[in-house]
Amino acid sequence: MLSPTTLARSSLEEMLESLRLRDNSDWPKDLPPALPSRPPSRARIRSGRWSAQPNFNTDSNSESGGEGQRKENELRVKRNPFWNKKRRKDVNVDSPYNVVAVEGIEGEERVEETGVLEGSDNIGYFIEKKLRVWCRQSNGVWVSGTIHSTSGEESFVSLANGNSKAGPILIAVNPFKDVQINGKDIVTAYKQKATDKPHVFAIAENAYNEMMNDGVNQSLMISGESGAGKTETAKFAVQYLAALGGGNVGIECQILQTSCLLEAFGNSKTSMNDNSSRFGKLIEIHFTAAGKICGSKIRTFLLEKSRVVQLANGERSYHIFYQLCAGAPQALRERLNLKMANEYNYLAQSDCLVINGVDDAQRFLKFMETLDIFQISKGEQDQAFAMLAAVLWLGNISFHAIDYENHVEASNDEALINAARLIGCEPHELKEALSARRIQTEEGNIVEKFTMQQAIDARDALAKFIYASLFDWLVEQINNLLEVGKQHTGWSISILDIYGFESIKKNSFEQFCINYANERLQQHFNRHIFKLEQEEYELDGIDGVKVDFADNQECLDLFEKKPIGLLSLLDEDLHSPDANDATLANKLKQNLNGMACFKGDKGRVFGVRHFAGEVLYDTNDFLKKNQDSLNPELIELLSSCNGQLPQLFAIKMLNQTLEPATSLDSPNQSVSAKFKGKLFKLMQRLEKTKPHFICCIKPNRKQLPGMYEEDLVSQQLRCSGVLEAVRMSRSGYPTRMTHQEFADRYGFLLLETNESQDPLSISVAVLKQFNMLPGMYQIGYTKLYLRIGLIGVLEDRRKQVLQTGKYTDEANKGSTLLTAIIGLQSVIRGCLVRKHFSNSHKLIPLRSKQKLVRENSEANDIPNEQSSAMAELQRRVVDAEASLGQKQQENATLQEQLQQYEAKMKKMDEQLQQSEAKMKKTEEQLQQSEAKMKKTEEMLRKQTAPLQASLAAAKKSEGSAMAEVGGRENGVSSLVKEFEQQKQSFEDGINKTTQPASNMNSYEELRKLKRRFRAWKKDYKVRLKETKAIVRKHRHQDSDKTQKKWWPNRGKVLQNCGKSPS
Repeated sequence: MLSPTTLARSSLEEMLESLRLRDNSDWPKDLPPALPSRPPSRARIRSGRWSAQPNFNTDSNSESGGEGQRKENELRVKRNPFWNKKRRKDVNVDSPYNVVAVEGIEGEERVEETGVLEGSDNIGYFIEKKLRVWCRQSNGVWVSGTIHSTSGEESFVSLANGNSKAGPILIAVNPFKDVQINGKDIVTAYKQKATDKPHVFAIAENAYNEMMNDGVNQSLMISGESGAGKTETAKFAVQYLAALGGGNVGIECQILQTSCLLEAFGNSKTSMNDNSSRFGKLIEIHFTAAGKICGSKIRTFLLEKSRVVQLANGERSYHIFYQLCAGAPQALRERLNLKMANEYNYLAQSDCLVINGVDDAQRFLKFMETLDIFQISKGEQDQAFAMLAAVLWLGNISFHAIDYENHVEASNDEALINAARLIGCEPHELKEALSARRIQTEEGNIVEKFTMQQAIDARDALAKFIYASLFDWLVEQINNLLEVGKQHTGWSISILDIYGFESIKKNSFEQFCINYANERLQQHFNRHIFKLEQEEYELDGIDGVKVDFADNQECLDLFEKKPIGLLSLLDEDLHSPDANDATLANKLKQNLNGMACFKGDKGRVFGVRHFAGEVLYDTNDFLKKNQDSLNPELIELLSSCNGQLPQLFAIKMLNQTLEPATSLDSPNQSVSAKFKGKLFKLMQRLEKTKPHFICCIKPNRKQLPGMYEEDLVSQQLRCSGVLEAVRMSRSGYPTRMTHQEFADRYGFLLLETNESQDPLSISVAVLKQFNMLPGMYQIGYTKLYLRIGLIGVLEDRRKQVLQTGKYTDEANKGSTLLTAIIGLQSVIRGCLVRKHFSNSHKLIPLRSKQKLVRENSEANDIPNEQSSAMAELQRRVVDAEASLGQKQQENATLQEQLQQYEAKMKKMDEQLQQSEAKMKKTEEQLQQSEAKMKKTEEMLRKQTAPLQASLAAAKKSEGSAMAEVGGRENGVSSLVKEFEQQKQSFEDGINKTTQPASNMNSYEELRKLKRRFRAWKKDYKVRLKETKAIVRKHRHQDSDKTQKKWWPNRGKVLQNCGKSPS
């Protein structure tokens, strides 16, 4: 509880002037710097209307207070009509924020009528406007705060903590593998504030703390495209909130287990994700005043019912169908007459029945355990499984023609019998409901038989209705168990997990609705980030800063504009009997081609330029999916069934028919109209909470760990608005530091320092010293706001000072001497205090004796006491001098040791350089040796080449001569074989001696090899000559030609062989 102080005028110039005066010793040291009484923000009212500021006095009877109140009353009467009129003018009739805006207007009028603002004093004005005031704490430190309430002459003030109100945007990348960063130990670390790294837990922690401290409901907005990990991120957030709000173990466990049921019934495998959520959900977790979880509620949006009956290639229907077929116990299989998934048409049409790495049977067992946790009885479980099996059997019902007009009826086969039994009706009743309908006329009821397409549509509509109703029933059972109890305080944290932006090969009505919802959520993101950015400037007294952001209102107008908008034109065609998908596409192109976000294309295709990019939609089945009607005969059939669930579904549908046509639950409403209404309610609910944004990123399209596709990641950051938020921040003052942080980091750069200066004065002095342009920074109440690049200049100067230890000659003059003096003084003072403390205990008995002596002779004690004090003082001086001398001696010793170490290091460096030089010389010698060896090897190979040629010629001559001489072929063959062996032997020897690892003796080995080669060559030439003579004797006329070609060259060959390798 603090008393408010008197404020200076609300001018930033006055604040700076007060700092200057205080530096000149004209300002009292015990007063804080002047602070504007309110931020003069143009965002609140035009500056011309704010001509005077009220004085802030605790005495409401003072003259100044009366005058300020009179001006405030006059000002308030002028302001409200102008502001309300402007707000009413800007109201958009078809916006989810209309209700909020109108309520705000009405609230202002009621306050004005009651006179609360009219009769409030200055304190009340500050409370109403949440303006900042300076308060002095018990420790003498001045801080700024906001007045919350007042009592007499005292006010309750909430002190500023210096934290930014702009909540962070968490970027969560899907790793596509299990990573150990979400376990219990990590939860404990964030609960105990042991870490503050970016994490989903940190966002949940921040939301929880703000809810408890401010009493404001919070929301976690999880966005991202399909496969980015939104569902897993939402589960991690629920996990951490359950840990924070521990108290009721049962509710915590049940909240965590809801994901198992909802994923089984609402998730499926798509072309982009193996576990894609095909519905949106808002999980509200409610807390008591003590911060404990007291309940929860789940709200769902737009389940993709068409996935039950129609699948694209490579995709699956909802997980629960495959889990039931794979994991149902034998007793349940017999009761449902259940078969394998590939035997049901609804599941087998996509040729994708399993997911790699997923055990559907094991998942079904876990699903059964979760049903028990939610206390769903055995009978209700059996009925739910019967409805699932009935949907599968409905897909197997076939139709056959009964006349020449293409009328059909359902076949009496196994599928019809099983479907009727599971639903709880007779086969012929189901057959009639699927084959014809009754039309009421004035003459009575007329039975109209179905064509093949009409019968198939009726069958599929019944299957989709049963499954969607079963999904809603399951969510209702979960909410009944998690119902908020009597401890409900209204505090809650909502987690929004909704489908992300989608653009696939063929975009239909489902993608149309999904992307429309993402447009609305993106505008909420933009508005909130813009609002927080502008609000931070205003609350810190920064005036004239305009925050711009990219608005997607044009695209929303394309969807929502009346009477010419996508949704309006789509609903209009539902009531036209001649309308079809082709006429719908033509109608859209004729009416919307002039809008910037619309693009007409060929045939039934049209395009929309979303914030995330252009998407082409095919109007095929748009009208049928938007109507999603169920024949009255089928509703009547369900109401007459024996099963409890079919009757419940039918009764709910019949009750909705009694709702007004404008109600969201009315069957007369189209799917798009219902979805738009629920989306508006969702946005209104989110507007009442403080959002925290989590952007999930899909790193690659192949869903593989450790792989990043830069273009894909950049596109997602752009589509999610993250890049726009960064651009918006950088366009203003992205660098923000509190005055205390700025002074602590850069205050030492000042040429002249004053210890009495406060952080704000130091911050301003640093900026002035470096001649920073006024447009490059803004000075707020609690922070400095800097443009891009300014902090870099200061950081460079700071690094320069820290690295060199010098600033400028003027600033550094005498700094070394001053540091030495301060150090010496601190040492002496410490020694004196310690000596005095130790001597005070020793003097206690001496003082008692002196007291007895003083009683006898006071005249003698006085000079003795004076002399003792002088002696003690002299002794202390001597001790201090001795201590100082000892410290100096120790410093000298340390200096000598340092010099010795430096000399040793220098000597070691020289030795190292010498070693490196020797190593380099040895390496050069080795390189020269290798070059010589390689040259020798080449010469040896050149000398052996003529011998090899001679042998080849001899072998050829031998071939022609052996036909005559018969058994003499062995002579030449043995010579050839010997030549090859010796050649290989000499080559191996050469390679061995020329290897890099060989030592300096390789030259000696090479010489030995050369001598051996010469001896062998001499002997080989003799034997070769003898063999040649023998062959010559038996050679015929044909071999003479060979002799003329080969033997005349023998002299040249032998001459070459006679050359020894050098």
